[in-house]
Amino acid sequence: MHSAAVLNLDLPDPEREDISKLEFLAQLERAWDVCDRFDLQTEIWRGRILRSVRDREKRGGDGPGSGFIQWLREREISKSRAYSLIQLADSADNLVEEGSLEADCVNNFSKRAFLEAAQADPEVQLLVSEAANSGRKITRQQVRRLHDEFLAATSPLLPDEVRRRTQENLLPPKLVAPLVREMAKLDDEQQEELCRDLRETPDVDTIKEATSAARWLAKAREAGLAVRALQRDDLELDKVLQEAQRLNALGLVADVLHQSHLLEQSVLRLYASWSRLCDLHERLWLESGSSTPHLRILLDAIGTLAGATLRVSLGELSGGKRLRLQIVEDSPEGPDPPATHQTCPAVETADLAVTS
Repeated sequence: MHSAAVLNLDLPDPEREDISKLEFLAQLERAWDVCDRFDLQTEIWRGRILRSVRDREKRGGDGPGSGFIQWLREREISKSRAYSLIQLADSADNLVEEGSLEADCVNNFSKRAFLEAAQADPEVQLLVSEAANSGRKITRQQVRRLHDEFLAATSPLLPDEVRRRTQENLLPPKLVAPLVREMAKLDDEQQEELCRDLRETPDVDTIKEATSAARWLAKAREAGLAVRALQRDDLELDKVLQEAQRLNALGLVADVLHQSHLLEQSVLRLYASWSRLCDLHERLWLESGSSTPHLRILLDAIGTLAGATLRVSLGELSGGKRLRLQIVEDSPEGPDPPATHQTCPAVETADLAVTS
């Protein structure tokens, strides 16, 4: 039945002039939906097949995972792809066997909608299953809308006033749900601080402001924990974020921390590349000799990058300026120089000390 549907798709003739663009696209959309549903059924069954191969091997074999991996290798299927299909099959079985979705109604889902429903809360799965059982076509947007409505009306992270107003349709779930997702990334103290404002004025503007603040707090906290330069006993990141929030500068602090993290990562990658280049440069120098003058010229040119001082051209757009980076390996036990606040000088060269 599925094969006939796929082989006999009613595709419009692109050369026809008596069909409007809207009708042409509508026919293509219907054909695409057929392929989407057929693809979903195919991948569910592939997941069940892979699960059977994996489970059979658990009963014995040459070694843990050997037969299953060999089976995947022969069919050119990656492990990540295989386990994603198995997860899809598990989700289908859970929705049909343990949930309220009728087996024949799986075809009412698009593939992305089904995956979205499989990851949703049980209450949302029940709502989606009832809609699918009634014959409605389920899209990913519908599943997300139902999930947002449920999240905004029931999340314990929100004050009672916000949940009540959401249930009464005085607050749109599409604005409240993102706030819940961002608040879930924060600690209890930060959540309570946001809830105080929401209790006082549970309106749309406050929801938007709280969502923005929660998003910047989460980003700043995540970036701050990753910056090695902040590993100091006298620095309390939570208090830094509190002060920044009072100044309405959370976004600026988050950007500072994010760029600091990127800079540290760039310096570490630079140091690793420089160390590798120095080793290769030395090995190639020892292998070469006076009989390889052109090779020695290459090594001499690369020497501007393989020494303790790197000289890199910034290109013609920068007026031909060169950046000079000095790499100094300090002992971990050595004291750090006193920190001073200064702006970067507008000069053609700069020194950078990298401590390992």
